[in-house]
Amino acid sequence: MPWQSVRILVDSKQAEPLSDALMEIGALSVSLEDADAGTIDETPLFGEPDHPTAELWPRSIALVLLDEGADVAATLAAAARQAGIPVPAEYTVEMVAEQDWVRLTQSQFDPIPISPRLWIVPTWHDAPDARAINLKLDPGLAFGTGSHPTTRLCLRWLDDNLKGGETLLDYGCGSGVLAIAAAKLGAARVDGVDIDPQAVAASRDNAALNGVTARFHLPDELAAGQYDVVVANILTNPLKGMAPLLAGRVRPGGRLVLSGILAEQAEDVMAVYRDWFVFDPPAGDEGWVRLAGIKK
Repeated sequence: MPWQSVRILVDSKQAEPLSDALMEIGALSVSLEDADAGTIDETPLFGEPDHPTAELWPRSIALVLLDEGADVAATLAAAARQAGIPVPAEYTVEMVAEQDWVRLTQSQFDPIPISPRLWIVPTWHDAPDARAINLKLDPGLAFGTGSHPTTRLCLRWLDDNLKGGETLLDYGCGSGVLAIAAAKLGAARVDGVDIDPQAVAASRDNAALNGVTARFHLPDELAAGQYDVVVANILTNPLKGMAPLLAGRVRPGGRLVLSGILAEQAEDVMAVYRDWFVFDPPAGDEGWVRLAGIKK
C-alpha cells in the first residue's frame, strides 16, 4: 500500500503541538528535523554542562506519513485546530510506494573506503579487503556511519596520526565509530561521551560487534583526566561553547581534532581555541572541514 509523505515548514512554537496533534488524529509517523541543516544557520540542540538544551530549531520540517487516501489539507486543518495554532501554509506532498524497506535501506549502504587500509563495512556485506582494518557498522539511531564527510575527515586523521598506545576521548561519540576505529588502530585506552543515552547504548553495542574495548559514558559519568587525543565531531556552535571543557581534556602537547564545521566557519572556531592550541591548516571534504591542533 502506498502512503503520502508530507513535509511541513513550522516554527519552534508550532512543531511539537502540531506533531502531537497529527499523531492523535491518525498520522502513521511524525518526525522533526532542522529546516536549516547544512547551512550556516543550522542550530544544534545540545545539553552539555553549562550549555542547556535548546527547545527546538527556530525553523523545523515536520515529516508526516499519512494513509494513501487521507485528505492532507483536512488533516492539517484538524491538527492545527486541536493544537491551537494556525494551519500551516507551507507544505509539500509526495506519494511513497510500498517497498521492502529493509532491502531498500541496505542497498543504500555499501562498504565505505576511508583509506587503503581502513574500511567501514555494514554487517550484511562481505569485507572488500579481508586484510584491511574493517569496522563493522550498520546505520542506526546514532550519527556516524562513515558516509558523512565530517566522519570521514576524522577517520582519516586517526588513520594518519595514531601510532599506537595513545589515550583518546571521542566527545559526541554518536555510533562510536571514531572510538572504535581508534581502538582498532592501536589506541591503548578509549573513552566516548554522548548526551544521548541511545548513542551511548549504540556505541557499546558497536564496540562489542567489533571486538574492541572502549568505554562509553554520559557526560556526568566521565571521570576526570586528560588524554593524548580528543576528537569532537559535533557542530560549530557547541564546539565553540565547549572550548574550555574540551581544551581541559587534552594533555599539554596532546592533539585536538574538531569536525562538524562548515568551511566558512573554520576561522571562527580556531579563534576560540587559539589560547590553547596551535592549529594545522584545515582539511576539507564537500564543504566541511576538520581542524587539528597541538596543545601549547
